[in-house]
Amino acid sequence: MDDSENIAAQPLPSAEYRPDPIKDEEDRLTGPFVARVLDCVAAGDNDTARALVEPLHPADVADLIELAAADEREGLVAALAEIVDADVYAELNEHVRETLLDEMAPERVAELAGELDTDDAVALIEDLEAHEQRAVLDRMEPDDRAAVEEALTYAEETAGRLMQRDLIAVPEHWTVGAVIDYLRSSEELATDFWEIFVVSPDHHPIGTCKLSTILRSPRDRAVGELMQREQTLIPVDLDQEEVALKFQKYALISAAVIDGSGRLVGMITVDDVVHVIEEEASEDTLALAGAGEGDINEPVRDAYKDRVRWLIANLGTALIATLVISRFEATIEQFAILAALMPIVAALGGNAGTQALAVTVRAIATNQLTSSNRWRTIKRELSVAVLNGATIAILLGLGVWAVLGNRDLGAVIAAAILVNIIVAGLAGVLVPLTLERVGSDPAVASSVFVTTVTDSMGFLAFLGLATLAGLGA
Repeated sequence: MDDSENIAAQPLPSAEYRPDPIKDEEDRLTGPFVARVLDCVAAGDNDTARALVEPLHPADVADLIELAAADEREGLVAALAEIVDADVYAELNEHVRETLLDEMAPERVAELAGELDTDDAVALIEDLEAHEQRAVLDRMEPDDRAAVEEALTYAEETAGRLMQRDLIAVPEHWTVGAVIDYLRSSEELATDFWEIFVVSPDHHPIGTCKLSTILRSPRDRAVGELMQREQTLIPVDLDQEEVALKFQKYALISAAVIDGSGRLVGMITVDDVVHVIEEEASEDTLALAGAGEGDINEPVRDAYKDRVRWLIANLGTALIATLVISRFEATIEQFAILAALMPIVAALGGNAGTQALAVTVRAIATNQLTSSNRWRTIKRELSVAVLNGATIAILLGLGVWAVLGNRDLGAVIAAAILVNIIVAGLAGVLVPLTLERVGSDPAVASSVFVTTVTDSMGFLAFLGLATLAGLGA
């Protein structure tokens, strides 16, 4: 038996789980740990603070900075100067990062940007004022500056901003051995990549070759014999949300980015797409609520401006519902119980509309809902609304009859809730589809319109049917 067999035959030591005192069960920094670091900094004990923070991942260091109060962050960053490197700044919340960069000399910002991949360097300086950007770019290395300046020419939230320029591209006639020697020849080459792009003489991508394929193939095999010719190419001006959908649909790890002439200009990797997916999902969710960016680090004034406009819009829609109610003042005065039951009709209709709206907006965002299945989706939501409305109408009608002893009132509220839930279901799907068709973001304005429809229709149906049934007579 050789040594490897002896090693394999030895039992592995038992692993005992020991909770990390720095992080809780959800992998977040604990309050006591954050407080201890900040106390050390406040006491001038920077050595202890650095010793505590040094084992952390750059993303955790960024979390630590964000968890500190605004007036503590600058001192914390100064105390952890050797630890807060470019990778940490790349992980920081954009509002926190922007505040810290505003206090930093252009030379230092240029130094940080030069240590990052192009996409992260762009994220670092794109929110700076124009004159600050120019000052930073002027102090960067020529190659890095050229790459960042080119990226800044592309529209925000497109593949051009998301991509990184550092990649490995080789001609198809190269052998595996030549590729391996090339990869070992210089420290200036890209360090993080999962596949090698194969290009034509005019730098058009014609295939890809996985690193695993390169490493397991004989040195004399030509790359053109091993490469996979089918690949997903990303236009440089493609919206980042569409990029994320392609990665999700085709299970991509990385993808080539091409310019208008089809030349290879960069690549996008899955780690960048994960950030996009999270960002787009959060953006749509917050837009539905009219909460703006919804970032707890966002300045109060910006949060106020983002939210108050939608509250003003909701005030307008509430006045419409009030106008509807005022038309039935006599009926309500003569049968006061109607006033107590009205909120039930409006609330259930609003919930039904929100359900349909959330499903529709998500389907639009993920390309599940297109012109090819639009009417089928509308019919589906109508069917769901009819079933939901009938179920709730029966339960509510019987409940009102049983509690209040008024069969006519039970019938009226049952009919009103049925009508309102059906209308709400249709509004929840038709409003975002209409907004999308006219070029508006369905996630941003849909909720205001759907709320207006459900409230107004709920009150109109309930009070109108009550008047027709003579409940106020």
